[in-house]
Amino acid sequence: MNTYILAIMMVVMSITGVQAQRLIKGQNGFEVSVGFLSDMKLFRNDFYVQAGMTINGKNGSHQLWAVEFSRKKHEFENDAIPVETYSGEGGYSFVLLGDWSKNISLNMGITGVAGYEVINKSKKLLPSGAVIQNKDSFIYGGGLRLSLETYLSDHVVMLVQGRTKAVWGTSLERFRPSAGVGIRYIF
Repeated sequence: MNTYILAIMMVVMSITGVQAQRLIKGQNGFEVSVGFLSDMKLFRNDFYVQAGMTINGKNGSHQLWAVEFSRKKHEFENDAIPVETYSGEGGYSFVLLGDWSKNISLNMGITGVAGYEVINKSKKLLPSGAVIQNKDSFIYGGGLRLSLETYLSDHVVMLVQGRTKAVWGTSLERFRPSAGVGIRYIF
């Protein structure tokens, strides 16, 4: 009788995949994401790169601490004026929807942002002789992000995200939408 029970258990275990526990409170992860800064003109080499740490909380929610570099080019006559932003971000992401096995989830994150913005590599004069009136400045504000996250394996999570930031202290645009993809390694 024990042999039959053991054989049935082995068949059931071989048919269904055994998965490790996911989204355990206190687990840490390292996340890298890249994307483009949204604008009316797509494919202009406007991009961002972000690297950060995550700390899992209850029910799949997590804290996010990240640093980011973004570059956007503004056109003036025949000149392209680069604007580079170096920023730090910290906040919390809540699970909105997810399946019971924690394979896929839709998260919404709220963050605080602070950083420094450099306009035209701090050069005021353009090759055409025009003078840039905008100045380099410290920026601060908040962000909102919506991300779709799915497990590729027990330690690797792929995410697709749309986000926007509202920043002050700048003489440029205050709302900065973007979209991108990323990968998170849970250790």
